[in-house]
Amino acid sequence: MTGNRLYKKERLCGKTAIDALFLPGSDRESVMAYPWRAVWRVNDTRPVSNPRFLISVPKKRLRHAVDRVLMRRRCREAYRLNRNLIPADSRADIAFIYVGTGLTSYSDAERSVVKILTKITSKLNTDKVDGTE
Repeated sequence: MTGNRLYKKERLCGKTAIDALFLPGSDRESVMAYPWRAVWRVNDTRPVSNPRFLISVPKKRLRHAVDRVLMRRRCREAYRLNRNLIPADSRADIAFIYVGTGLTSYSDAERSVVKILTKITSKLNTDKVDGTE
């Protein structure tokens, strides 16, 4: 992938892919960095090897739609600018879930996304070294 834009193949979509990420008993892992929580897993069944993500901002956390859209945009922008932290050939499916109360600034959202991506990358690297992947 060239350029800074987000491509369709980077978006986690489809009922089966999302259900596989959130099914109880699946091999998913969770990472927390306030105001975001990430649920992720390595999906070896898909042919394309690049990380995919989705963003969820619950109505329970932010009542107004404009606020939910703003937080989604902030997370998407932070991911777009820092996606180089995660290996481009990994098959990770990542779901960012907003757990904050009220709006947070872009710098806080970016700091959280960077922490999450570095934790996921370190876990992916330790799995490759251990040979479990």
